[in-house]
Amino acid sequence: MNQLDQKYDKKSFERILNNEDFQTDVVYKGISFWKDVNLRFRQNKGAVVGIIFILIIAFFAFLGPSMTTHTYRSKVDDHINLPARIQGIEKLGIFNGESNGINVYEVRGLDDVYYWFGTDTLGRDLWTRVWVGTRVSLYIAFLAVIIDMFIGMGYGLVSGYIGGRLDTFMQRIIEVLSGIPNLVIVTLFVIVLNPGIISISLALVITGWIGMSRVVRSQVLKLKELDFILASKTLGAKTSTLLVVDLLPNIFGQVIIMSMFSIPSAIFYESFLAFIGLGLQPPLASLGVLINDGYKSILVYPHIIVSPIIVLAILMVSFNLVADGMRDALDPKMKQQ
Repeated sequence: MNQLDQKYDKKSFERILNNEDFQTDVVYKGISFWKDVNLRFRQNKGAVVGIIFILIIAFFAFLGPSMTTHTYRSKVDDHINLPARIQGIEKLGIFNGESNGINVYEVRGLDDVYYWFGTDTLGRDLWTRVWVGTRVSLYIAFLAVIIDMFIGMGYGLVSGYIGGRLDTFMQRIIEVLSGIPNLVIVTLFVIVLNPGIISISLALVITGWIGMSRVVRSQVLKLKELDFILASKTLGAKTSTLLVVDLLPNIFGQVIIMSMFSIPSAIFYESFLAFIGLGLQPPLASLGVLINDGYKSILVYPHIIVSPIIVLAILMVSFNLVADGMRDALDPKMKQQ
C-alpha cells in the first residue's frame, strides 16, 4: 500500500446525500407541442381573462335579447330616454333610474318598469339593442378569421411556394388592392348595394386578407429551401402534399396569431363604418349604430352611449389579450422567459 492509499482510504469519505431520490435518474414524460401551448396559454392570466369575457359577451349576445319582452325595434312612447334601472340593485343606490338626482321612473309613474341599460330617444330597449348589435361584431370577428384562414393563407402559400412569374403577378395584384383605401371600396359597394352588412362583408373579402397573405408568403419563402422540404421533394411528394403536410403545420402558429390580431381591427372597422353611416342603417342595430345614436345626445342622455361603448371596448381588449396570449404560447422563444 503506497503513501497515497494510506492517507485516503474509504473511511475518509462520508456520503452526504443518503436520500434515494438523489441517487436515481429522473425521467420526464414527453409532452406534445399543442399540449405545451395549452399549458403556457393557461398560465397567461390576461389571456384567460380575455377568453372569459369573450364567452360572457357571446352568451349575452345570443341569449340576452330573449331575457326581456322587447325586441330591438319595438318602441314604447311613454318610455323615452329612461336611464338604467335594475330590480334589486336599485336599493344599493346604483342603476336606480335616477338622472341628475331625479328618479325618472317615479316622476313618470313607472314604478314596476325596469330597463337594465335604459331606453333611447325612441323608447327602444337598449339592453336588447346592445346585444343584438354585439351579434354583428361577433359575425365580423368570425368572418375576419374565415377570410384570413382561407383566402389569405391559401394565397400566401401558393404565391410563396410556386414563386417565379406567378409570385410576381400575384404580388402586383396585392399592391393594387392595398393601394385602394378601404373607405373607397365600401363607398363603391354602398353605391351599388344598400348600406349594410353585405357591403362591409364584401369589402373585407376584397382587402381583409392582404396582411395575412404577406405574412404567410414570407414564412413560406423562409421554409421552402430547408432540408425537410428538399427531402420530401426527393421522395416524390406532390405540391399539394408539401403545402398541406409539410409547410402549413410549420406556419400555423403565425396564422393563428395574425387571425387573432385581425379580429379587433375588423370589429372596429365595422363600428366605424356604422358610425359614419356606411354600415347598418336604423332600425337595425350594431354597436356602431348605437354609438352614433348616443353621440347625438351625449350631453343630455349619456346612458345611451355608455353601454355600447363599454361592450365594444371590452370585446376589443379581450381579443387583444387572447391574441397576446396566443403569440406568447406559440412562440418557442417565450419558453425561456
